[in-house]
Amino acid sequence: MSQNTAFDTSIPVLTEVVVEPAALAPPPAPVPAAAAAQPAAEQLERRATERWTGEEWSVLERRVTERVLQQLQGRVDFVLEQRVRDAMADAMQRTLEVFTADLRDGLHHALGEIVSQAVSQELEHVKTLGK
Repeated sequence: MSQNTAFDTSIPVLTEVVVEPAALAPPPAPVPAAAAAQPAAEQLERRATERWTGEEWSVLERRVTERVLQQLQGRVDFVLEQRVRDAMADAMQRTLEVFTADLRDGLHHALGEIVSQAVSQELEHVKTLGK
């Protein structure tokens, strides 16, 4: 490498250490997000209380109400759908159990009658052959 003796002295070189004033001060203590937002929220609230008219408060109330209702509507729909689905499943299960029991009883009764009639007919047939 060749050394160039003609250079601009206002341009720092890599061997120089540059210390900025901010680097000398200790870093500020971290502020919790809630505490940092608190003064801004208080200022906004104070400003709104001092300057807003009744109509502006009504507009804000309507907008907040609409937003809350929109957010709740999605949740309510989900919860309602889930509860209806669970209730329907329970009702259908109970109905199926009752229907199955009734069907079983009906089949047992019908089968009993069929067997009873078949036996009676067979006995009558045997009696007629024996005479």
